Amino acid sequence: MTAHPVPVKVKVFLADDSALIRDRVAAMLAARAIDIVGQAETPQGSIDGILAAHPDVVVLDVQLEGGTGLQVLRAVRQVDPGIAFVVFSNNAGPAYRKRYLGEGAQHFLDKTTEFDQLVSAVEHASHHAH
Repeated sequence: MTAHPVPVKVKVFLADDSALIRDRVAAMLAARAIDIVGQAETPQGSIDGILAAHPDVVVLDVQLEGGTGLQVLRAVRQVDPGIAFVVFSNNAGPAYRKRYLGEGAQHFLDKTTEFDQLVSAVEHASHHAH
């Protein structure tokens, strides 16, 4: 009799300056057996939280309170390049998209038009983590 492997939950950290968005995203991901291991609204809070929680995936906004998601992406990738990033923002112009993907984000989604793609992007990114 072979033991079935227990499905490992994807651990996700939410870095977004909007508590409303964090709540919506957390509820949407939790419904898919994804664990939210931390949340923050500032760049430094995000960096500290991510490095403490070691999530598989970070859902990152471009605009954070008092700074940008790029600060978080760069700082975390220097310390732990195995953590995957899904950028999820209203600032979804081509320049932002190019910059974040160029810095190593796995996906870049527009909150306005691609909200429903977030779960699959997180699941996809988690396969590239660590």
